[in-house]
Amino acid sequence: MDKKVREYAERLRAEIEQHNYNYYVLDNPTIEDYEYDMKMQELKKLEEEYPELADENSPTQRVGGEALNQFEKIEHKVQMGSLQDVFSYEQVKAFTDRCVMDIVSPEFVVEPKIDGLSVSLEYVNGIFTRGSTRGDGFVGEDVTANLKTIKSIPLKLKEALPFIEVRGEVFMSRKTFEKLVEEQELNGEQTFKNPRNAAAGSLRQKNPKIAASRKLDIFIFNVQQIEGKTLSSHKESLDYMKSLGFKVIPDYKLVGGYDEIVERIEHIGSIREKYPFDIDGVVVKIDDFSQRESMGATAKTPKWAVAYKFPPEEKQTKLLDIEVNVGRTGVITPVAVFEPVILAGTSVSRATLHNQEFIFEKDIRIGDEIIVRKAGEIIPEVLSSVSHEEGSMPYKLPEKCPVCGAVTVRYADEAATRCTNVECPAQLKRNIIHFASKGAMNIDGLGEANVVALVDNKLISTVADLYSLTALQIETLDRFAKKSAEKLVAAIEASKNNSLDRVIFGIGIRNIGQAAAKLLCEKFGSIDAIMNASAEEIAEIDGFGEVMSENVANAFADSHFIELINSLRQKGVKMEYVSEKTGDNRFEGKTFVLTGTLPTMKRDEAKAIIESFGGKASGSVSKKTTYVLAGEDAGSKLTKAQELGIPIIDEVEFKKMCE
Repeated sequence: MDKKVREYAERLRAEIEQHNYNYYVLDNPTIEDYEYDMKMQELKKLEEEYPELADENSPTQRVGGEALNQFEKIEHKVQMGSLQDVFSYEQVKAFTDRCVMDIVSPEFVVEPKIDGLSVSLEYVNGIFTRGSTRGDGFVGEDVTANLKTIKSIPLKLKEALPFIEVRGEVFMSRKTFEKLVEEQELNGEQTFKNPRNAAAGSLRQKNPKIAASRKLDIFIFNVQQIEGKTLSSHKESLDYMKSLGFKVIPDYKLVGGYDEIVERIEHIGSIREKYPFDIDGVVVKIDDFSQRESMGATAKTPKWAVAYKFPPEEKQTKLLDIEVNVGRTGVITPVAVFEPVILAGTSVSRATLHNQEFIFEKDIRIGDEIIVRKAGEIIPEVLSSVSHEEGSMPYKLPEKCPVCGAVTVRYADEAATRCTNVECPAQLKRNIIHFASKGAMNIDGLGEANVVALVDNKLISTVADLYSLTALQIETLDRFAKKSAEKLVAAIEASKNNSLDRVIFGIGIRNIGQAAAKLLCEKFGSIDAIMNASAEEIAEIDGFGEVMSENVANAFADSHFIELINSLRQKGVKMEYVSEKTGDNRFEGKTFVLTGTLPTMKRDEAKAIIESFGGKASGSVSKKTTYVLAGEDAGSKLTKAQELGIPIIDEVEFKKMCE
């Protein structure tokens, strides 16, 4: 390989890492996104053309491809301890008094306490080699692959120290968290409760690509170990880490004593809502490392630092009204509207009331005097009702959807009240995205962004409207050229010939997934037969319980569902089912459970093969399970199968069974 090629690749890597630093650490990008993308593509092309250029620390390797089977345990040579929490200025004063008694003229560094997940980063000769979670402080988990996806973590330091270990806090910004929750709601997934939980869950993903998609960030706040450099104070170490290219904890300041500490705590508290990330307090540390040594530590915490935790603010106010919002999944959420109060530095006038059960439990009524709290969370909460207005009545959620007027229902297995109309405008985008998804109608090119564009521009208002779209209409949108518009129309047209089970899964009947939709079609053969079936007849299907059967019967008795099916039929969508069974029933009476990632097959492919041979693919292991087909990263299902003595097979054995 030409020496010039290697030098050019190194130069490209250095440029890209500098741009990463400018963008993710300094928040000061110096080139356009397109130009950055072109440089990254050029580097990828070079590395593919010249495999000898391979370097695990190249910026192209920030998103790993292989899922991890497990996280290896890492023993921390320097304990990743926790700090003593204090909750009042009196406790802060007691801390500073102890310091003054033990050492001469101590100075302190005051810094925000990021609400995230603590990790260790290790560098050898300036190269990032290993990263681990805090764990119990003594033993953590190796999450190097996932940490490499965080673009604010430098893969190569600006100085090639023999060794340095630093400690930081991985977090998720509020904006990223809110977008993630929207996506989870859109996909009908359980949402994370707060940014900290989201960051922790993302960092421990076994697939680095998923971790990368979560756009985590980090602040570095401590040197754990260092070789080749002597540091004498905390502020000096923060300044030095910043010079190495680390994204260091913001707003740290050296102060002289108790009064200045309190002033700094109050200042950080007053601007906490302006930070794009969550903080739950302020950390106060002795600056001088030799003084820290003199102060020592208890078995659990150092004596030279405390973490002041912001107290949860509670205010009394008047509940003016209860508004009702309809979410993308049809969940009807009551929202308290009250006289504005200042909480955590911001004016608050609204808070979720969750569901009907929450309202009944706390007996919250319009006109009440209520207690509202905000303790660092993004959304404030109503704690309790203090008093009712004379003549007030208990509040009940409406029996009809406030958006479309359809009947609302509360299912026995959940607290939420839902709108039953699949065409409700509040649910429209989510329903269309699901209808077009890979597991349903598999309409290539109709992702979330394109659905939003079509709906917002009033080109579609139901899934059936997709089949009336023309390329000329789609071309009017900014994001579409003539060719892409024609391709989308062709993909929509092709989906008309999809199997009926895809249509049923796509229209979104509660609790009816891909497997259940196929079982329905195998049993009844056509949409008309399914619509005319009673709950009792549907319940005869092996694997269908009372709830699933009633959900299907109720859906096809609903006028909105009937209208939707008729509209899809008129547009030419196939409503008859052609069985994919081969006539070879070698798996008849056998139940397979799939777990983990198979080497070459996708789970859906394996399921289709099992069903084509008359077998059943189940989602849970029981005594009735015949085989467990296990791949990489198999979890609790594999464990349960072992406990029950169920035969466990791999992909190779499965393929032999299918020959």
